[in-house]
Amino acid sequence: MKLDVPTMVLDLPLKLSEAIAIPTTVEDDDTDSAIPAALRAWLVRLRLLEGVPFANLVADSELLPPESIRWFYLDRRWTDALVMGALSVGTVNSDDRTQLTAAYDAIRTELDQEERNARRHPGQPRFGGTVDAVSGFILRSQAVSGWPGLHVRAMTIDPVDEADNRFVPEDDPNRMRLLRLERLAPAVLFCLFDGIPSVVHVEEPRQGVQFGFDPGQVDGSFSYIPRDVNTFADLEKPGGAPVRLDVPFRATDGATGVIDIQQVQKDLVALPATHVGASLDAAEYALQLLRFPYRQVFGDPRGVSIGTVFKASVAYAKQVNDTFKLGGV
Repeated sequence: MKLDVPTMVLDLPLKLSEAIAIPTTVEDDDTDSAIPAALRAWLVRLRLLEGVPFANLVADSELLPPESIRWFYLDRRWTDALVMGALSVGTVNSDDRTQLTAAYDAIRTELDQEERNARRHPGQPRFGGTVDAVSGFILRSQAVSGWPGLHVRAMTIDPVDEADNRFVPEDDPNRMRLLRLERLAPAVLFCLFDGIPSVVHVEEPRQGVQFGFDPGQVDGSFSYIPRDVNTFADLEKPGGAPVRLDVPFRATDGATGVIDIQQVQKDLVALPATHVGASLDAAEYALQLLRFPYRQVFGDPRGVSIGTVFKASVAYAKQVNDTFKLGGV
């Protein structure tokens, strides 16, 4: 794997006793300790896979088809080897490599501490502790390109008791820190978590007032769900399915794609379950067309053993034998 590694000579300790010492706590992002601060910041970004070619993250595009999400764990041995390879650029002879090997435990300990501060806002207190496990997902969807400011929240439990759980503070013990959240392409979102979450919320941004309709699957039509003005609840059919009204468009020349807002008003008034009465004022009309941001919640695996879920069900020997039986090579 080829990396864009800056050329620099490592400032390695001269004594092995200094090399294997555990580094002191870094009080500031610009403080030098086991390694120079600039190099430490670059290595932390490298451990979070910044600059790693996408082909090394997703080997084939078929593994990430459109409108899909893929969850993963980050192999810390792989990132350790990545960092070790980057540091080896500064070694010239066997003595350099010996000193680097002796110093690497201290370097790795410091990088473990600094990973948690990669997304820390300037002026905020530094986060302590180390990152034990790193998990994440890669999302490929039109939602990423349509809403570049998607909100991602990871939690150990779903805060169903909260009145509005989008305001769960980052220092809440049930909320997990994001180590990285970045769009790798217009429709591809990459995310890393400080640990293994039980619940992940992916939600449209809430900035501004949003009006809109739902597009049809294939015919290019649009529809919307009317609400009851008394309860502000979406109207439902007896079976629980939402009531949907088609969006009318103007039929006059030069008005292609222009919504017939007067007909929308008539349709809402004609529907008794909306309780709008004989007329519909501008304020209620706007409330009927207001669309709340959608939130996708990815389940809670409580009571499920991760080891059981990811346990191989077919032995390697059986796969080899079956291959030879089928005439494979």
